[in-house]
Amino acid sequence: MGYRGTGAIAGADTTSAFNVCVFVRLDLSRDNGIASAATEYPFATSKYNNQTKTRSMEVYAVKVEEGNPATGKKPSCGPVYRSIYAKDGLLEAPLGIESLWEIFSGSVKRYPQNQMLGCRELIDGKARDYAWQTYEEVYELALKIGSAIRQCGVNLGDRCGIYGPNCPEWVITMEACNSQGICYVPLYDSLGPNAVEFIINHAEVSIVFVHENNINSILKCLSKCAAHLKTIVSFRRVTDEQKRLADAAGVSFFSWEEFVSSVNVTCEVPQKSKDDICTIMYTSGTTGEPKGVILTNRAILAEVINNEHLLQETDKVDVRYLMEDIQVLKPTIFCGVPRVYDRIYSGINQRISSGGFLSKKLFQYAYDHKLRNMKKGLKQDEASPFFDRLIFNNIRQAIGGRVRIMISGAAPIPRHVEEFLRVATCSVFIQGYGLTESCSGCFTCIANVLSMMGTVGVPIKTIEAKLESVPEMGYDANSSTPQGEICLRGNTLFSGYYKRPNLTDEVLVDGWFHTGDIGEWQPNGAMKIIDRKKNIFKLSQGEYVAVEVLENTYMQCPLLTSIWVYGNSFESFLVGVVVPEKSLLEEWAKSNDVSGDFDQLCKHPKARKHIMEELNKTGQKYQLKGFEMLKSIHLEPRPFDMERDLITPTFKLKRPQLLKHFKERIDELYQEAKERKG
Repeated sequence: MGYRGTGAIAGADTTSAFNVCVFVRLDLSRDNGIASAATEYPFATSKYNNQTKTRSMEVYAVKVEEGNPATGKKPSCGPVYRSIYAKDGLLEAPLGIESLWEIFSGSVKRYPQNQMLGCRELIDGKARDYAWQTYEEVYELALKIGSAIRQCGVNLGDRCGIYGPNCPEWVITMEACNSQGICYVPLYDSLGPNAVEFIINHAEVSIVFVHENNINSILKCLSKCAAHLKTIVSFRRVTDEQKRLADAAGVSFFSWEEFVSSVNVTCEVPQKSKDDICTIMYTSGTTGEPKGVILTNRAILAEVINNEHLLQETDKVDVRYLMEDIQVLKPTIFCGVPRVYDRIYSGINQRISSGGFLSKKLFQYAYDHKLRNMKKGLKQDEASPFFDRLIFNNIRQAIGGRVRIMISGAAPIPRHVEEFLRVATCSVFIQGYGLTESCSGCFTCIANVLSMMGTVGVPIKTIEAKLESVPEMGYDANSSTPQGEICLRGNTLFSGYYKRPNLTDEVLVDGWFHTGDIGEWQPNGAMKIIDRKKNIFKLSQGEYVAVEVLENTYMQCPLLTSIWVYGNSFESFLVGVVVPEKSLLEEWAKSNDVSGDFDQLCKHPKARKHIMEELNKTGQKYQLKGFEMLKSIHLEPRPFDMERDLITPTFKLKRPQLLKHFKERIDELYQEAKERKG
């Protein structure tokens, strides 16, 4: 037996971590604050409205400070911008509310009998119906768990670990911590036992709540954590043998039911402060040990009130069950990472392609018609109501039939996928950007503004943003197309890295958080992520390579699921590891008389040659320079995954780990390329 999935509906608790923040576009006009491109956003170009021929283009950010020239070792900085909706001041945490527990308690009072958390049990591989807990039930259970934690000697400000995937118990434990002013520390399912050991010791975690599937990982490192860890609570069951192993290390081990029933007296909820630490969230990072990001009640409260809709923290998605869960749950708000949306897009496209000639032509006509109207400024639900009912309703039903907003975060989504979902799903689709250090979302697109496609939108109402020049990469924050490192300042930033003042000082300079991401301001005030500051290296001939830009370019090739491009200062050219799109490679093999399963196809010289040629065509199409073209590739049948520590929980490539894993093959690729050249 197993279980999966959590849900939250109207009046949902808004205290957990989340991926992207959203605000829905208002009835935009000059009267409610839309800036003139010519006056408030100086690098925007003016644009006539097709109907009136008089209005300037709509711009959604306003300049609040001028930029600074380079001085000494400090690079130049561009102007500071805010969201147009925060032009008179940044949004702050509300008066009269000191903690996230008050937010949740308010939801319970308003919606005591509404469904809050749901999960589906898996029995013999088959999912049962969702079983729900109401707000009132979750509230009462959180108070009991909080009291039980206090009885273990854990007090206000102490740390409690939570280890496991999304499930109701995870959220209830988090709320229990919030009730008692205890700092909760997520132990991510993807970080592995070494990282878990580090976090428990670094944060001095004294109690850990753990999913059944993660118990062994805790027990393996228990002898090295026992100086701080004194209590373990399983989300479900615990065996006698597991209790024995814990007891041998001097640690108490409870099942969920045992822990709940251990409460003698319900503890009084203590007074809390906005400046109390709510959570320490350790970022997995792409190099080095995890960093503990300190987030206070003040920062998260400010983030909460910025959003129209709040999204709970998501976990690794098993796409095999995703569409089935959607059909059962019928969500109104759908949040996913680009990999999930790409799977949805590919599945829908395959169904369209398998249709007859007439149906494909009709779909393309409807798609082009609606896209034209959206480009004219019509909202997605106004662009083509007729074709929405006749053609696109089938796609809407495939994603549950009730989705109003689809939100993408964690990584850039391919532009063609974003366009398709904006047009064909009968829902608003927007992309956002954020970091753990910014309390998650810090930029978000505005609904139904098509010109923001391909961007992460404008700063949220609690944040100011500027660009800082990166001369060594050729990025100038004060050029006609401002480009540079994205820097943030505002009310939803972290307070520093826990016990790591040196790392804090590296990224927090003069009140500005340096994200390490390279952005480009767009004429409408939106930000486009174009590069990563750290992911740059020099080839032996002195040419700089911005590797993420290349990877994003090569990903335009439909034969790829993912790619890792590698180079170093001792070599003059690049090589890569490619994960092919299985169905397309098998289709090519069938039409070219190449036999074998997928693993065998990835080893076949003809398959490597075919994909190499397609990558070269993609590079030429996007005008890559000669040194940016790949000279040799390895086809990897197994997607990059967290099990092998090759990607982060947000699917970013872990380059040192990739090099370690594929080192032997990389050496072979360089040797092969040199032999061909010789």
